[in-house]
Amino acid sequence: MIELKNIIKKYEINKNNIVTALDDINLIINEGELVVLKGSSGSGKSTILSLIAALSKPTSGEVIVDTKRISKLPDNFASDFRRDNIGFIFQKYNLINTLSVKENIMLPLVPMNLHVDIVEEKLKRVLEMFHIAHKKDMIVKNLSGGEQQRVAIARANINNPKIIIADEPTANLDEKLSLHFIEIIKELKAQGKTIIIATHDPLFFGLHVADKEIEIHQGIILK
Repeated sequence: MIELKNIIKKYEINKNNIVTALDDINLIINEGELVVLKGSSGSGKSTILSLIAALSKPTSGEVIVDTKRISKLPDNFASDFRRDNIGFIFQKYNLINTLSVKENIMLPLVPMNLHVDIVEEKLKRVLEMFHIAHKKDMIVKNLSGGEQQRVAIARANINNPKIIIADEPTANLDEKLSLHFIEIIKELKAQGKTIIIATHDPLFFGLHVADKEIEIHQGIILK
C-alpha cells in the first residue's frame, strides 16, 4: 500500500545551514494496517506523514502509494491525489470556528462540484458514523473539545479515503477523550482503512490493535 524507499529529506535553513530531517528511511505499510510512529518532537515523524500525503517531496528516494509514484507529482496532481486518497486528522483540528458542523465537514467536497444529493449522502454517512448528527447545525466554536475532534474526524472521512493520517491527534485532549479517540481509530481500522498515527502519547504505545510501532529518532528508524 505504502512504501518509502531510501528516503532522504533535507531542509535548507540558509546557505550554511542544511538540516537532515530524514536519513535513508525505508518503510513498508500494508493495506489495512494501523501504524504508530513514535518519537520526540523534531524526530521526523511529521515529515514522514507529509511525504506520504504528497505535501512535500523527498530530497532523494521514492514514495509509492497504492502503486503510484507520488514523490515527484506536480502540485495539481498531488492535490488530486490527497483529495481522493488521504484523510487528515490534525492536532489542532483545523476547523473554521464560525462555520457549522456540517459546513466544516463538507469543505473537502467543495472543489469536486458534486450533485447536492451526493453531498447530502456523504454528509449523512459520516454524521451518523461519528454520532454528531444532532449537532450538525451548531457553530463549531460552541462545541466541546471532544465534539470538535469528532467533527475533524468526520471531515477526514467525508471522501471515504483509503488512508487516514493523524499527526499528534491527542495532544490537546485529556486521557478520557484520548481513549475515546483510540476507540474511533479501532472502528476505522475494522472498516479496512490504512491508518498512520504520529504521536509521543504513551497511550498509543503497545496498543494491541497496532500492526507496527516504529520509533523515529533524529530522522532514523530505530531497529
